[in-house]
Amino acid sequence: MKNWLYLFWTTLLVGAVGSLVVGLILQWTDTVQLNGAVDFLVNVGILLGVGVMVSVYSQMGFFAYLMINYMGNGVFTRRTWQYVQLVLTALALLELMFFRTFVGEGQGGSSDIILSVVILIVACAAAFYKAKLTNGTAWIPTLFFMIAVTIVEMIGVLKIGVNAATAWIVAPLLACNAYQILILHKVLKPASPAASAQSSQ
Repeated sequence: MKNWLYLFWTTLLVGAVGSLVVGLILQWTDTVQLNGAVDFLVNVGILLGVGVMVSVYSQMGFFAYLMINYMGNGVFTRRTWQYVQLVLTALALLELMFFRTFVGEGQGGSSDIILSVVILIVACAAAFYKAKLTNGTAWIPTLFFMIAVTIVEMIGVLKIGVNAATAWIVAPLLACNAYQILILHKVLKPASPAASAQSSQ
């Protein structure tokens, strides 16, 4: 339970910091004018609050993924479930590339392709690092979570059709998802005998 609480609070921190950094960068490039210290503090509070909400949304998606992965391993053989995840990942990535083009009547276009490439690069980096931390079988589940689940989570912001809003939400979302999948094996690690003995005393 302690490990899961640690995951919860640290993910909140990752989301808040990610939203703050990306939000300030976007506002700086857009030359937003803030009138005094009060406006600046309110703005920082809004950015942090949005980051916290994004992190909570990310954690909901993460636990949904854990349930799906558990059921998938129960229904299919390990190899078949890996193939299913690969197919779903590829379909999700293709859908993202053309989502706003069809839904938004031509909006999106190259920006969605760039977003897809960014997500793919981040997902591959997370999968590579996850495999180094654990083993090679972590590649496909990590790619599935980082691509397919992330895309499902960001459908709402894609419908807005504003690139700045998409970047503001997707960046901390990706950071939260990557953090959770990379630290999962530590959260699931059973407590050492010494720690268990101390906790029972």
